[in-house]
Amino acid sequence: MSGSPGTVLILGADGFIGRHLAFGLRNKGWQVIASARRTRRLERMGFKTLKADLAAPRTARPSFWRPHLSEVTHLVNAAGVLSAPEAICEAVHVTAPEALYKALPDGATGILISAVGIDRADTGFAIFRRAGEDCAARHGISILRPGLVLGDTSYGGSSLMRALAALPLVTPVIGKGRQIFNPIHASDLSDIVAHLLQNPPPPGPHEVGGPEQVTLAEMLRAMRRWLGLRRAPVLRLPLPLARLMGRIGDAMRLGPISATAVTQLETGVLARPGPAISELPVQPRGYSDFLAARPAGTQDLWHARLYLMRPLLRLVLALLWLASGLIGLMLPAGQFLPLVPDSGLSDGTLVLLARLGGVADIAIALALLRGWRPRLMAGLQGAAIAGYTLVFAWLAPALWLLPLGGLLKNIPLLALIAVQAILEDER
Repeated sequence: MSGSPGTVLILGADGFIGRHLAFGLRNKGWQVIASARRTRRLERMGFKTLKADLAAPRTARPSFWRPHLSEVTHLVNAAGVLSAPEAICEAVHVTAPEALYKALPDGATGILISAVGIDRADTGFAIFRRAGEDCAARHGISILRPGLVLGDTSYGGSSLMRALAALPLVTPVIGKGRQIFNPIHASDLSDIVAHLLQNPPPPGPHEVGGPEQVTLAEMLRAMRRWLGLRRAPVLRLPLPLARLMGRIGDAMRLGPISATAVTQLETGVLARPGPAISELPVQPRGYSDFLAARPAGTQDLWHARLYLMRPLLRLVLALLWLASGLIGLMLPAGQFLPLVPDSGLSDGTLVLLARLGGVADIAIALALLRGWRPRLMAGLQGAAIAGYTLVFAWLAPALWLLPLGGLLKNIPLLALIAVQAILEDER
């Protein structure tokens, strides 16, 4: 493209901030190479892509990156993981980026998108973020620390904010809800990054946030008004309870419901821009201004209300499979064999099938509780229920006519699993 500012490689381009940067920079004329672990949807969005799993050993070598960087003039590293094993955190925040920095062509400049508050925290995320900043600084990469980033879309923590604001009876906050935030809109952050790519700042780190400070309670109440919902009383969650919920979220892999997220929310997220940022010609809008810039649509309200249904559905389905598995393992044969008369199979075979089915059901329940491969598990659940339905329809067609539904209940259950699969697909 004639007049393009350059070619920018965006690491973590499939994340919430990464996607906004990719679209924002492309709209300003940049040639964007979008790099992520999953790139199919980015390709469908019209981006040239580079598939790279930063946790894979091959991305820890400069030789992996060099063949893809001949045209790259700038880099934005927006990759990061909030909660993961130490080996993955180190690979994503330090090892793979350092290999990329070493492979950059001479003269290429870059920006690391880090996070506010990591100096004051001792979480795994903060520790490896600081290590990632040290690595970036050694290689001349400028460090930008945004505060709370919100946008017209949402993901992770910003989705959780919307969900809390949309709860029907109360608006939950951590502690007293007086923690201070100065949110920045993702498109404003993209404008700042575009300016800094062409006008590199000192190494930093540089904090960037919006000009308006709000408490957690004020922010959620304003978001609730934006959604058009009536005011609800604030429910103050004691810190021990919030921390327990975070640990449960970690155990079930519930994404933004995590101990790290709770720790961040306990103290707020307040960015304090220094001169290098506050004197830029590009300045972000305040929270009230960008919240009022567009109306909330049906998709916003539905997403806010459905977001917390995702862990609830997973828990309900896990309990259903657990109960089904225990029944299959423990129910006396005399209570279920009469339901399948004239099946053509021996009683011993039917009992064995019931026990094996019980083991399979419990395995599904445990996978759901752990949050293991949720989209795959949705498919396995659907296949299992469809299989059970076909087998029992063949063995005992009368089960369709039982007074309380019998096999008929499997039809809405399949629809429920389909809804869960939709909610699990966030990107």
